Amino acid sequence: MGESLLLAPSLAQTLAVSAAKTSKLSLSSSNQRSLAAWIKDNIRKKECCFYVDGDSNGICKCGYQRIHHVDASIKPENYLGETWDRERHVQELPTDAYGDIWFGGLGQKIGKYVRVSSDTSPDLLYQLLTEQWKLPPPNLLISVTGGAKNFYMKPHLTALFRRGLIKVAQTTGAWIITGGTHAGVMKHVGRAVREYVLSSGSMEGQIVSIGVATWGAIHNRSPLVHLEGRFPAHYSLDMQSQGHLSCLDNNHSHFLLVDDGTHGRYGVEIELRSRLERLISQQPLGNRESGVRIPVVCVVLNGGPGTLSTIYGAMRNRTPCVVLEGSGRLADVVAHVAGLPVTKVTLSVIHQLMKRFFGPEYDSFTELEIIEWTKKIQDIIRTPQLLTVFRMSEDNHGDVDVAILQALLKANRSSECVGMERWERQLELAVAWNRVDIAKTDIFTEDSQWKSSDLHQAMFSALVGHKPQFVRLLLENGVCLREFLGDQTTLCDLYTQLPTSCFFLRRLAKRIQPEKSRRSQNLSPRGAAARTISLSHVSDEIRHLLGSFTQPLYPLPGLHSTRYPKEDVAVTLPPKEQLELQASPDPDRGPGRDTGRGEETFRDPGGDLFLWAILQNKKELAEIAWEQSRDCMSAALAASKILKKLAEEGAEEEDEAEEMRELAKHYERQAIGVFSECHCCDEERAQRLLIRVSSSWGQTTCLRLALEADDKSFVAHSGVQALLTQIWCGELAADNPLWRVLLCMLFFPLIYTGFLGFRRDESIQRESERSAELLTMESLTGSQACTRRKPPVHDLPARIHLGLKPLTVSTRLVSLFTSPQVKFYWNILSYFSFLLLFSVVLMIDFQATPSWREGLLYVWLISLVCEEVRQLFHDPDGFGFRKKADMYINDMWNILDFLSILLFIIGLAFRLTTRLFYAGKVILCIDFIIFCLRLMAIFIISKTLGPKIIIVRRMMLDMFFFMFLLSIWVVAYGVAKQGILIHNEDRLDWIVRGVIYEPYLIIFGNMPSNIDNALFDIKACSVNGTEPRKPKCPILNEDKRPAFPEWLTIILLCVYLLFANILLLNLLIAIFNYTFQEVQDNTDTIWKFQRYELIKEYHSRPAAPPPFILLSHIFLFIRRIVLQRPPNSYRAFKEELPEAEEEELLSWESFMKDNYLLSCRQRQSQSIEHRTTDTADKVGAMAELLQREDSTGSVALVKRLTRVEEQVSQSARALQWIMDTLKAQGLHSKEEAPQLASPGKLKTSESEPSEPHRQEKSEREKTFYHVNARRLDYPDSTVPRFPVLEEKVPWEVDFILYNPPVLNGDSQEKIDGSEPGSVKSYRNPAGRTGMRGRGALTCLGPNLIVDPVLTRWRDSERSALEFLAVWDQEDGLWTLPGGPVQSDEPLPDRLLRIMGQKIYDRIKTKVVEGIKVHEGYVDDVRNTDDAWVETTVLNIHLDRRSLLMADINRMAENTLGCVELVQWMEVSSRTRMCSYQRDALRRVAELHQRTFQLHQRTL
Repeated sequence: MGESLLLAPSLAQTLAVSAAKTSKLSLSSSNQRSLAAWIKDNIRKKECCFYVDGDSNGICKCGYQRIHHVDASIKPENYLGETWDRERHVQELPTDAYGDIWFGGLGQKIGKYVRVSSDTSPDLLYQLLTEQWKLPPPNLLISVTGGAKNFYMKPHLTALFRRGLIKVAQTTGAWIITGGTHAGVMKHVGRAVREYVLSSGSMEGQIVSIGVATWGAIHNRSPLVHLEGRFPAHYSLDMQSQGHLSCLDNNHSHFLLVDDGTHGRYGVEIELRSRLERLISQQPLGNRESGVRIPVVCVVLNGGPGTLSTIYGAMRNRTPCVVLEGSGRLADVVAHVAGLPVTKVTLSVIHQLMKRFFGPEYDSFTELEIIEWTKKIQDIIRTPQLLTVFRMSEDNHGDVDVAILQALLKANRSSECVGMERWERQLELAVAWNRVDIAKTDIFTEDSQWKSSDLHQAMFSALVGHKPQFVRLLLENGVCLREFLGDQTTLCDLYTQLPTSCFFLRRLAKRIQPEKSRRSQNLSPRGAAARTISLSHVSDEIRHLLGSFTQPLYPLPGLHSTRYPKEDVAVTLPPKEQLELQASPDPDRGPGRDTGRGEETFRDPGGDLFLWAILQNKKELAEIAWEQSRDCMSAALAASKILKKLAEEGAEEEDEAEEMRELAKHYERQAIGVFSECHCCDEERAQRLLIRVSSSWGQTTCLRLALEADDKSFVAHSGVQALLTQIWCGELAADNPLWRVLLCMLFFPLIYTGFLGFRRDESIQRESERSAELLTMESLTGSQACTRRKPPVHDLPARIHLGLKPLTVSTRLVSLFTSPQVKFYWNILSYFSFLLLFSVVLMIDFQATPSWREGLLYVWLISLVCEEVRQLFHDPDGFGFRKKADMYINDMWNILDFLSILLFIIGLAFRLTTRLFYAGKVILCIDFIIFCLRLMAIFIISKTLGPKIIIVRRMMLDMFFFMFLLSIWVVAYGVAKQGILIHNEDRLDWIVRGVIYEPYLIIFGNMPSNIDNALFDIKACSVNGTEPRKPKCPILNEDKRPAFPEWLTIILLCVYLLFANILLLNLLIAIFNYTFQEVQDNTDTIWKFQRYELIKEYHSRPAAPPPFILLSHIFLFIRRIVLQRPPNSYRAFKEELPEAEEEELLSWESFMKDNYLLSCRQRQSQSIEHRTTDTADKVGAMAELLQREDSTGSVALVKRLTRVEEQVSQSARALQWIMDTLKAQGLHSKEEAPQLASPGKLKTSESEPSEPHRQEKSEREKTFYHVNARRLDYPDSTVPRFPVLEEKVPWEVDFILYNPPVLNGDSQEKIDGSEPGSVKSYRNPAGRTGMRGRGALTCLGPNLIVDPVLTRWRDSERSALEFLAVWDQEDGLWTLPGGPVQSDEPLPDRLLRIMGQKIYDRIKTKVVEGIKVHEGYVDDVRNTDDAWVETTVLNIHLDRRSLLMADINRMAENTLGCVELVQWMEVSSRTRMCSYQRDALRRVAELHQRTFQLHQRTL
């Protein structure tokens, strides 16, 4: 065909190609080639292969012109003499139209298109959409249908439709399928998508709108044709010249152009679209196979007869439909009769509504067409669970999106799934759509009672899908994290479902890959296919992120068992004074003693979920999980550490790294908030939380995590600093003045006079005062309520027994000298003495032979070296030597220590030799400078000097940057000056002087004299450079005067001074000022953070200062190396609590966390921003309500008037009846009775058409008419039934146009009387069916079947009644083992085929004992006017202990895996069966006095 020819690219196409290069939707060249290859192999088009002139000359029967046919189709030899047939003379060829489509225009996105055959498999199309076009599978399919021509809708309804459609598509991840053309309902959908794209301005969350259009009806399709595809093709909307064709809509994202080989014929795509929608509805929803399929909903706007057929077919496929009232034509017809009884939807009513809403188009409809449409409308409203009408005048639905989703839930609610399964599926749908509002209103209602296990699947889906609002909703409605994560498989599955973009998942893959390659040789094929991610891998990677000082969070199997506690520990929070007793050290229990813990490790489920969310950088999910965690402070600080580590290692993704750093700061603030709440309530408990060993976070402490995470703000908190101050003072009271401490250091007997306070004494005094107060209160009130705790607060001896004992003489002395504060002051005194001795040796006593002073200096240095070695190997936190060495090297003061000791050793080695004696002294003098600089580290503890030292350190870094800039100018000026003044200077020292030294001195005002002739003195220089102590003279002329250009050297000097002195020095001042201003605000925080290391150093340092510290080092050496004893642990920084005490402390922390979160919410709700937003939302809602009221006011008025007219009509009829009755009794009035209009003549409202003969129909409305027997589609036949309306079913009612087809078996024929009995002698007792003949039944008249119901009791207690059911795989239903019977047999042949001859014969003997439950007509889909089905339901109850029952049970077991599965089922409405058999079960249940009601929503 002509469209297959290659078209020359136009200018517009060239522009389209250039635009596509910058578009995110354009494919790369490799992807284009793979897509083209796939489409060529799988997708076909259709093309006419036999040209036959049609009605117009030069146009084929297919609709295409002669020139659009290939030469072989003009006079084909194979088809000569044949009549053109679309099925025979259209062939399939590889498609030639596919690629990207660009409509032009500002901000227009590029879509995708393909021309497909009408016979294409929907599986290929779904594969094209998801795999080739990379569309994510939908969570919902919205099929929009209706008017194909432009129509008018009210502006407010248009806005509601567009907003609701986009909202439901955006929030649920739905696909929208339309006809794809730029007209009618498709145009409305396109404009809705267009408004969303313009408002969002981003391709994130793109709305997928798929247009399924007819290729032969598309105008201007030639630019789309190219054998190799168009990437992109430029398509222009030419509405004026389209004629009877249609243009594609420029706002759809994808197009499937269906081709049947014809041109100008509409409706080709309907069948393929229906098959595609059916296939999508069969695909699983979500990641897990939960049995829930992708839901489909049909949205109807306007429309005509074709739309009615679409709605009818959708409902036959159990697809819910949403009809928008007010959109016109058919949608309004259906909306007006929806909710009415079927008996009131008569032919006359439909006539009136069609005439009203279709206008002049109504005159073209025939009576048979309206009868058929009326029948379809009756069938549609017969299933109200599938029909939802959106009315603007009602506030039940709110917006269109809510109506759509509620329609799906309503349809799901009425499905065959009952009880728990139904509600779980509805919840899965709501989670997949991410619509919390729908779940709150329609699922989690007040009468629902959900178990935690019922919500686990939804919880998993919400977590994996990152739906925090749903996670919070599920937690509020009963999800227990302990049960949800009780099995470690669930947690492992969560890590397995991490998104591929997750940085942590990539790290796990790198960790797993080497291990997998090592084990691959030993794995069986089954083991190789097992899940590769395990909690041990996760634990190793988390330990890497947290630090080697932590223990594995998830121990390896076999070492420790990890489980969650069976129930939350409920504790009574002890008072503050009792906690003080618990906090006191117990000398009888060492740190390594048993603390009450077993080998079993209890995990925090909230903490595990929080960690999983943090590793993905999911803030909302992490916040919810953090609120559920018990050890919340440790969790927040661990998250800060992990996030900072991930941001550091994943620096290549700067945006994600910045988000991680922000989230780390957020959780540092959360930890500060919780700790502040705890500290305000109880300082002692709060401090205990800091040093408590957390079993959930690697056996570390909050304080250690904060330090490792570099959380300076947390460490700078007053509560943390109070703890550090307490550790710093040791057993001494924190409020002791410094001068008292120094005085007691010199005269220690003063500590026994009360001159110096101790914390133990203060605690005992405080307890005594509280005991006295409580005793006073008890004596006044006579109550013992305050003394029921253990131990009693007034029992001081019991308290002393618990460990709060007064300090003895020896312990006071030990407490004084082991206090870190006292150690520090002794070390300061020792260090000053060392510097004094060092300076004396250097200046006074540096002899060839070392003196006793110098020997003492060496001993002193040895003690310093031993202390540095001890600090390097001392590892109380368990970092390991590698980590400890790394930390040691990274400390600047340790580098100074190492450098000073190294220089001292070098100087000492030189000093001991005669040749290098003086050089050794020089090195020692330089080393003295470094020792003096090291003195600054000592004053970090000072609150005054410490922050200033931090500022100096920052300014030193700025100084190095400044020196780099300055060196550029110094060298540049120095080289230029030296080259101009001096000729060939070869002395290196004088070159350095002239190039670097002299320019550097110029900055400080030392002006040179050799650049000005006026100051030149030849005596001050050497002409040839032969004198070593004089510089070389500048270049001289014949007069022995400088020959250099004086003007140039002066200008260079001026420029140099301008930049060096003015610009660079002022820049340095500005840098220092900026650094000072920046650091000044944070110096206090930084100083408090760095203070910890000094406190920890002196806390673990031996009490004796250098050089006496050598004795302590010798003692430690003997203890650790010789005696092999473990080191002492210090409980001041790390304390492991008993299990009960830890649970009590964590419960209190959780209570404080809840208080903190509540206060945060209160502050947020009272903020100005929140109030402004809340006010704006309320104003917007009020404006929308007012606008809706204005739009619907007239509709409400019409309805009220209609109700008034109905009441008047009823009153008129009542009065007429009264008058007729009085006249019949002979009562007459003196005056003539007023004439009342008859009810039939009252003018009815257009919205509620009148129904004549209402009284005659009142009895008929109560009559049951068969429904299945009147379905338009007869089973296994292409012959449709004649439409039989509800009012025309009885044979007594005249139906002049009734002309049903005749069907006998598989043939449609006329009745000739060959059947046994004349057709006229048989008439369906239930009325007309729309089909004559015997149809698919075996004979005319009644076709008898028997349905045996074999029942038994489940157990001896008769807990449940069960029946024998057979699974019908074709219909997906449970059935009774019944069927047609032979004339001489009481049971059906089907029972014989299922049970076998032996069991069949034994059951036949039980027939006489059976009870006939029901006998009569069956509403079967095979019934006709002349043949129908009648059934006899027979109940045979069996003894569960009989031999027959044992044989039946064995037979049922043998049917497992067979097509006809036999199984005992409970007699309940939950069983999926056809309607008449379910009714038979109800009768059987009543016979055995069992209830047969639908199970309520008890979950």
